Order: sequence, then structure tokens, then C-alpha cells
Amino acid sequence: MDQLETAVLWVVPVVLAITLHEAAHGYVARMFGDQTAWMLGRVTLNPVKHIDPIGTVLVPAVLFLLKAPFLFGWAKPVPVNFGNLRHPKRDMVWVAGAGPAMNFVMAVGWGFLFGATGPSGPWASDGLYVMADAGIKINLALLALNLLPIPPLDGGRIAVGLLPHRASLLLARLEPYGFFVILALIAIPGALWVVLGPIYRVFAFLVYALTGL
Repeated sequence: MDQLETAVLWVVPVVLAITLHEAAHGYVARMFGDQTAWMLGRVTLNPVKHIDPIGTVLVPAVLFLLKAPFLFGWAKPVPVNFGNLRHPKRDMVWVAGAGPAMNFVMAVGWGFLFGATGPSGPWASDGLYVMADAGIKINLALLALNLLPIPPLDGGRIAVGLLPHRASLLLARLEPYGFFVILALIAIPGALWVVLGPIYRVFAFLVYALTGL
């Protein structure tokens, strides 16, 4: 299978991983009282509503072509007005955690497909096998990245919601600088994987255990 065929098979998992991650945020926010994403049409499975040309297309494509050890990207953030949540500090944890939780569910789903479409599986298929493998890796990478306790990543918002008041305020103030921290980790060779690796491996173990891989 050449590189172009492989790239095409990776498109579906990439789009699903990023689209459903964002839709999950909006859906859970609506459950807890914030209608912002719903009113803007962002609680949808339509990928066009979530695709960011750079984060959803360019960054994963470049990482794929460079044969990076893992792929990640991002979509247009789903707008959430935390002030509209019934219990803002507590409910923020659920809203932020919805995205990574969805990625974990998708990784498990791709794991079952991976086992079923492998050479000895009941639905052996080279194409679906490669796609399922990509689905596992992409969702685990996106989950691990978003669980870093750096605002505005989901892990940062979860930490803000769980920490005592003073500590949560201090962490929240770092949000304007969070993106620069992530850029620095990307710029330093190997640094991002050093940080993400342990999180990735823990959830990979859980996926493999649940799916029998």
C-alpha cells in the first residue's frame, strides 16, 4: 500500500476524531445549561462545521508526511459560555472531559474493528485494517494531548475545575500563555512525546485490554 492510499485511509479517522471530540463538548455543555454551541449549530456530526483548515487538515498532513511518531490536530473550538452552566466550576470538568472521553470511546471502537479486520479476523480487509489502526493512534494522541493540564486544553480546564479556589485561579491565569507552551514542546525535538508518552501508553493499555488486542 503506497503512501497516497495510506493517507486517504487516515482521512476518515482524523476527521471523526476531531469532529466528534468537539461535538461532545457542545452536547455536554447543553446538558449542563449552556445553549451557545447548540444555537450556533456546533452540536452536529457534520465535519464541515468543525473543520479548521490548519488544525484539521494542514498539521495532520504535515506530520503524516514527516512520518512523525504520532498525529494530532484540532478543530474550531466549540464555544462554551461557562457562566451559563448551572454550577460553572463543577460542570466545567464534565464539559472539558467530554472531548477526551469521546476519543477514548472511538479508540475502543476502532480497536474492535482492528481485531475484526486483521489477517485472522472474520472481516479481513487490508484497507479497514489500516484505517482502524490509524483510528486507534489518532484518538489516543488527541486524548493524550488534550489531557495535558495546560489551559486552554481540556486537561487544563479539568484541573481548574478540580483544584481549590486559589490554585484554580492561578492556573486559569496561564490560559493566554498555554498555546505558547504547546508550541515550545512541539519545537523542541522529542519534548512533546516525552510529555504525552505516559498518558498515551496508559490509555493504549486500556484500549488493548478492553478489545483483546
